[in-house]
Amino acid sequence: MTKTSTDPVYVTDALIAEDIDAYLEQHQQKSLLRFITCGSVDDGKSTLIGRLLYDSKMIFEDQLAALEADSKRVGTQGQEIDFALLVDGLAAEREQGITIDVAYRFFTTEKRKFIVADTPGHEQYTRNMVTGASTADLAVILIDARKGVLTQTRRHSFLAHLIGIKHIVLAVNKMDLVDYDKTVFERILLSYRAFASEIGITNFTAIPISGFKGDNITALSDNTPWYKGPALIEHLEAVEVGSAADEAKPFRMAVQWVNRPNLDFRGFSGQLASGKVRPGDAVRILPSGKTTTVARIVTLDGDLGEAVAGQSVTLTLADEVDCSRGDVIAAADNPPEAADQFEATLVWMADEAMIPGRAYWLKLATQSVSATVQAPKYEINVNTLDHLAAKTLDLNGIGVVELSTDKPITFEAYGDNRTLGGFILIDKLTNATVAAGMLHFSLRRAQNVHWQATDIDRDMRAGLKNQRPALLWFTGLSGSGKSTIANLVEKKLHRMNRHSFLLDGDNVRHGLNRDLGFTEADRIENIRRVGEVARLMTDAGLIVITAFISPFRAEREMVRSMLPEGEFIEIFVDTPLAEAERRDVKGLYKKARAGQLKNFTGIDSPYEAPETPEIRIDTTNMTPDEAANLIVDRLLG
Repeated sequence: MTKTSTDPVYVTDALIAEDIDAYLEQHQQKSLLRFITCGSVDDGKSTLIGRLLYDSKMIFEDQLAALEADSKRVGTQGQEIDFALLVDGLAAEREQGITIDVAYRFFTTEKRKFIVADTPGHEQYTRNMVTGASTADLAVILIDARKGVLTQTRRHSFLAHLIGIKHIVLAVNKMDLVDYDKTVFERILLSYRAFASEIGITNFTAIPISGFKGDNITALSDNTPWYKGPALIEHLEAVEVGSAADEAKPFRMAVQWVNRPNLDFRGFSGQLASGKVRPGDAVRILPSGKTTTVARIVTLDGDLGEAVAGQSVTLTLADEVDCSRGDVIAAADNPPEAADQFEATLVWMADEAMIPGRAYWLKLATQSVSATVQAPKYEINVNTLDHLAAKTLDLNGIGVVELSTDKPITFEAYGDNRTLGGFILIDKLTNATVAAGMLHFSLRRAQNVHWQATDIDRDMRAGLKNQRPALLWFTGLSGSGKSTIANLVEKKLHRMNRHSFLLDGDNVRHGLNRDLGFTEADRIENIRRVGEVARLMTDAGLIVITAFISPFRAEREMVRSMLPEGEFIEIFVDTPLAEAERRDVKGLYKKARAGQLKNFTGIDSPYEAPETPEIRIDTTNMTPDEAANLIVDRLLG
């Protein structure tokens, strides 16, 4: 590597030359600190990371040559090295001189290993910042000494605190551009301390730096004789990492994999989220509540006498208990809760707004369940910290919501355990991650309301009627013929002495769903309620017939998930829009075309056709009676 007179002094451990194996062993035992750099646009986040890589000698000679060439071609520092180019790898980032995506970089010093995430400063990339912060132990909040505390400084500080980062470094950057003025530094420090106390940040370390010049990065600078604190890298090497605090908490391990290489071995693999465990310790399997003891702690390098938070191990248990992926093994005398309704803070990360009532996949640790999110209790304005009324959350919106899952999950409050309290929401159709969330607590009604077991079950009720329960779910455009065919199906079943009930979309809106409109959220709630009623009717042993437009696949799948496998029969009444509009018995299409009827499916609201329905009816070449006969034949086999 080319050296200059301004290069920082960096002394390599003499152990490298004496005993390379001993040095590598020492390096392997170093602790790892994950941290992020964040702040407003142009505060110097990428430059700081580039400087850290440069000063820790993590740049190879060919990389340095390329950096020098790129600095002259697209750099922003004249003929000087532009350290930001070491991190800003996207072409769009180099062209605009901004960070767009999260960039992760590894570097090491003689005392510690580091993974740093360079996060974007623009508000539109807040979701990227949250992604980088989700695994961080420390946040470096950068402030341009010329500009002071800005909106994004507040936003990122709030998010870092919200996500549970305990260690905050306030790095007042570009001190070289204000002549290393102590008064400027103290004024910014006073302003930030006032804001930090409002959001609950009670302790942080403030350091005056110049990422470009290298002041107070690896060593204290002669340009700031008035600063008596640690250099940045010195502080990063000394700060206590989160795993040490996690070890003092009760034992929890989410089961990631049931390890069964042969008939004689059955182990449960995962990473300890908190606490310690030893062979002989009493443990409880959640959510089942079964208890047993730990027999062995198995690793690739042999059995351990103890495992601590952060370690990945395989536990074998003394008893043959039911335990699978998604379960949590915990201390028997201090287990976490299991519940199915929660209050949580949600950070919305999708371009499409949150749809209250829609079911999403919720992933928490190794657990995966279906979850429904209600309209926000309030949205948080992170610039003013005001609580705002909101019906939904848009991209980068942050709000407090209530959500429910289709079965209990094992959890702890996010403030106590990030592994068992942090979750993501996934769109069921696109598999895209749409939100990140932090659980606060379970709702009291979830703890006190229990399912009442009855002696007469659904099989006995169905047997009394001599039939198999089923839900015939007709879906299609308005005017496709759903209600007509559904009515014929019920008449045929009635003549065959079958016990059935028809739930028609229009009829239901006269009573059960009379309070709902036709917005996307109301349509989802309409289908959810009908699905719950239909499930109760199939529990009674009935063949339930429904005729609803039900335009969204996600909601039809939600209803399918409510019933035992094979009981939900989706019937797509496939009628082209032009044909449905030609029939238009009720004149609805005419009103929608005239703008008198808003949110009408097929005109100004989408219809998502089934991709793999159990039965498809083409009404352009099949009469209603023929369609009804086909459906009854398929149903009764």
